[in-house]
This record gives sequence, structure tokens and C-alpha cells, in this order.
Amino acid sequence: MPSTNSPASSSTSPRIVIFGAGSVGCYVGGRLLSGGANVVMVGRPRLRQIFNDHPLVLTDYQGFSFETWLTPNQFTDDASAAANADLVLITVKSAATAEVADILARVLPKGTPVVSLQNGISNAEELRARLPNARVCAGMIPFNVLQKSPGHFHHGTEGHLMAARDDSLQPSLPAFEQCGLPLELRDDMTSVMWSKLLLNLNNPINALSNVPLLEELSDRNYRRCLAMAQRETLELMSQAGIEAVQLTPVPMHLVPSVMGLPNWLFTRLAKRMLEIDPIARSSMWEDLEAGRATEVDWINGEVVRLAESMNQSAPVNQRLTKLVHDCENTRRRWAGDELLEELQAARASR
Repeated sequence: MPSTNSPASSSTSPRIVIFGAGSVGCYVGGRLLSGGANVVMVGRPRLRQIFNDHPLVLTDYQGFSFETWLTPNQFTDDASAAANADLVLITVKSAATAEVADILARVLPKGTPVVSLQNGISNAEELRARLPNARVCAGMIPFNVLQKSPGHFHHGTEGHLMAARDDSLQPSLPAFEQCGLPLELRDDMTSVMWSKLLLNLNNPINALSNVPLLEELSDRNYRRCLAMAQRETLELMSQAGIEAVQLTPVPMHLVPSVMGLPNWLFTRLAKRMLEIDPIARSSMWEDLEAGRATEVDWINGEVVRLAESMNQSAPVNQRLTKLVHDCENTRRRWAGDELLEELQAARASR
């Protein structure tokens, strides 16, 4: 694999701290390093030990490749490294949001911009409540990152970073442009996050299938499962006045219909949607493989909570949530026809 040393960081460039550097955080932090940004990744001691023995290696489905040995100043498990950050990107799992916010509240100076690049809808709101002196912005990272081997992180699907528009983010934007991972500022982040969640509804289906994303999406039964979860969510979003925005080549309101097409037609019409690395899998699958709790409560669970807020139900998403929690304990995986029958039964019982 081609090897590239990290460009020298300018002492005058913004200091960007990636807090909670796992697969996604290491990939984003590494990309920023590849463009010469001043980056510190804060992660678990387990990863710090890996980087003592292995270089950080990044690849993507379009042929990008970068490799560098991280210094102790670039990866640490010391939370105080965030104390003089010009920007903090939070990439922890949603279950850890409160804990991380309480840690950051002790070290961040007033006015520090903080962007939540996490799954789900409610993380930025929770961060604001616990970090009242910070400039907290909702953010979105749409693509999949898989750890292929110790220290090697692979970006397997398309998409670019987004965050709520805030003047405090402007000084850091050139660092994202320089590394080829631009950060787009938006005025409609609620719609963006719900639209991303519509796509993330595939995470539990991929995790339950136990096959790579490309193989799963090539199976019409799995796609029909996804379409059911998406239609249910779109109906609730419409009732709640939440507009879907286009994050894929196919308009979001048409995605469920496209998912249900026969394989031969889906392959033709959704060619861009199938531009996925053959090895790519969802982060939820990775969590199940590692024996970790998943983020299903912040994906399908968000749909269930939206329904409950309007005195309605979301039986398909509720059932997927339960199946993933069951899988955390039993490790059962589902064939496409079996999962489809299970979700159809849940919908019929509504």
C-alpha cells in the first residue's frame, strides 16, 4: 500500500480535537492530518496501544490511501487535550453522549465550537444542555467506516460532512477542504439529520443479515424490509412537519419505492446507490461482532419516540429495535425472507 507521511501542521492553523476517536473519529482525524491540519484524537487506551504498534492507515472506495505513524500529541486518552481546542468534533457512540459532555464541561473554555458527528437526532440537544457555554452544532457524517485491521480504517460509501451553520466554524473550513473531506454548513440540519436517519434505517437490517452492505442491498427481501421502515418513518415525519432533503441521487420520498423494485430494475435505476465497496458493512454490524451495545435506540428508537410524541405507533421500527437488542444477546441473524415476514407481521398487528 502506498505510504505517505503526515504533512507538517501549521502552528497557526486551528487546533481540531476529535473526541471519541473510534472508527469514524480516526478516519475523520486521519483525513484532516493528511491535509496538514493540526489534529488531536482523543480515544480509548486500547486504540492508543494499537497506534504504539501500528501506523494509522486510511483507504476509501475511490482509491484514497494515506498512512502515518501517530505521535503521542496526535492520539491520546487524556481528555484534557481538548482544553485548548479551536474546534471539537464528537464522534462517540450515542450512549456515551452524556458522559462525554460532562467530561468536556470541565475542560472546554467558554465559546468553544463543538460539532456532534453522531448517529441519531437528539445528541446535539443533549450536548447543549450539558455544555451551555459551548457553541454546540448538530452535524452529520453520512458514510460508512470499517476497521479492516488494527489501525486501518476504510471509508466504503459516498457522502460528505454537514453541520449547522455557525460563524464559529468558519476558521476551520479550509482544513476540511484541504484534505478532500469538505464540511458543508446548512440551515436545515433537522431535516438533514432525519433524512440521514432514513438511510441509517438500513443499519439494523445489515446487522441482522450478517452480510456486507452490497450483498444485502442486492437482495430484494432485505430491501423491502428497509422500504417498510422508511415508509413508516416518512409518514411520521410528514405528520410532524419534518421535510426530507435529498442526500442521495434518488429523492428521499422515492427511495422506499426504489428499494422495493425487482432486482433487475433496481440494479439499473439505482446504480449510484450501489457504488459501495464490496467489503463495507454497517457500524451496527461491527458493534454486534465486537459484543458492544448498538445504537439502535438512537436510530429506529428515534422513530418510535417520534411516533409516541404524536400518540401513534411505529411497529416496524419498534420490531427492528427489539430484534437488534435480542441479537445483542443471542447473536441470531436473519435471512431476507424470514426478516420480511417478521416485519410484515409486526405491521399487520398495528
